[in-house]
This record gives sequence, structure tokens and C-alpha cells, in this order.
Amino acid sequence: MRALEVIKIGSNLLKEKKIPNHILDSEILLSKTLSKSREEILVNLDQEVDVEDISVYQKYLLRRSQNEPIAYILGEKEFWSKKFTITKDTLIPRPETELLVDKLLKIYWGKNISILDIGTGSGCIIISLLSVLDKSYGIGVDISKKAIFIAKKNRKKHGLFSRLIFLHKSFENILEKKFDLFVSNPPYIEKKDIKNLSKDIKKYEPIMALDGGNDGLDLIKKVIYKSKYILKINGMLALEIGNEQYKKVSKILIDNKFRIKHVIKDYKNNIRCIIAIFK
Repeated sequence: MRALEVIKIGSNLLKEKKIPNHILDSEILLSKTLSKSREEILVNLDQEVDVEDISVYQKYLLRRSQNEPIAYILGEKEFWSKKFTITKDTLIPRPETELLVDKLLKIYWGKNISILDIGTGSGCIIISLLSVLDKSYGIGVDISKKAIFIAKKNRKKHGLFSRLIFLHKSFENILEKKFDLFVSNPPYIEKKDIKNLSKDIKKYEPIMALDGGNDGLDLIKKVIYKSKYILKINGMLALEIGNEQYKKVSKILIDNKFRIKHVIKDYKNNIRCIIAIFK
């Protein structure tokens, strides 16, 4: 069967299951099946796809038809122009988080700083920062042992052994040193709203990395309180927050002797990140 026909069959199957981007997804899954780039396939749609490959492709289609995210099927996700290994033990990196990385790199360009990344997951934030801030070093912490395993894989992939440590522990046990930058994308979704998330999120992504408690602020409060004791004077706290949490989070920050320095809006004009200085 020709590649064009295979893609059409896959696209129609996903369309019937109401999967968004069904054409693109079918192309990407065939790309994974054949170990060729999507572009290579699209310029040669007359190429024959053998029976064994079609069988593998059908298995990928079945997974996607059940709302499993493409990133988990591929086992990787691009973030800040780098490819990161991910599994169901880590959140899928979001484009909004790239905006935070961009801003922090502008602030610390060429500087030698120490970074602590709380709830590091796949390690995409701290790895992206340290890949550019080549005089800096950092520590990534997560309570998920499986997430730390994936983060270490990504550290190896991006060659940061000498400047980055990943620890399987609670950030509340980090006491031994102070940092210039404390960055975190903590769980911030209200517990009652978890059930309203799209199927691909609530069914497949790790709930403990999403659930921010009854008001969505449980972990955010802990991070702010803890950061007072492990940030240097004039050190920065960079937080990703949920929609409509800015007023509440900014009040908590101000009450804890932080001065808000920058806010970052996402692609829908919502305030998604806050960068604050510890006075």
C-alpha cells in the first residue's frame, strides 16, 4: 500500500474518534513507524509501505484513537528547539513554559548563577537554561523517582553531567545551600477541575503533577515559603501559575517579602508566569 493511502486510512480512523489534528497525527505516526522524517514521507507519498510496518502503524493509531497524546506514543517532545525523552511519568512540556525559559535567559545571559528547579519532571526547564548559561550549574528535584530517571536520561542526551544534579527528594528537604534562581512549574489546577480536563491530559498525564489542591495553590504556597530560606538576597523566584491565579499568587509573594519584577503572558494573553525578587 502506498504511503498516501496509509495516511488517509489513519486520518479517517482518527477523525471518526474525534481526534483533533487527525491528518497531522496520522503523518507523524507513519513517520515514527518508518523511522523517516515527516517531510521525507510527504515528498514521496508513492512509496510502498510493507505489511509489517502497516501492522505497527495500526497499533500506534489505536493508542492515539484512545486519546493517548502523540508525545507519549513518540516517547519524546520538542521543547525550546531540543528533543526531550518523556514518558507517562512526566508532564508533556508546553509551549507556554518556553516563554519562561526565554525570559530567564534574557535576564541571566552570560552570568554565572546557581539554579534550583522544583518538580523538574523531564528536566526540560533547567536543561534548556543550562544549555545556554554555560557558566552556571543547577539542581533539579522531584518526588517522583520515575521522573528523575527520565530527567537523568535527558541530562545525558544534552551533555550536562558536570553542571547538573537531579535528586529524588522533597524540595522541603533542600537546606544545605542558597541559590540565585529558584524556578518551578508546580501543580496549579484546582482539584475539582481535574475532571474537566481533556481526556488526553486527565487519562494519561501524572495527576500528582497537575493537582494543586482545593484552591490550586497548595504547592505554589509551599514553594514561595520555602524559597525564602534557600534564595540568596535579591535572588529570583520564577513560577508558572494557572489562569486567573495572578492576584492571589502576587499577594502571597508580597506578603512573603518578594517584589514582583516581571509577568509573562501566554499566547492567549493570560498571565502565566511570575518572576519575583526576594528582598
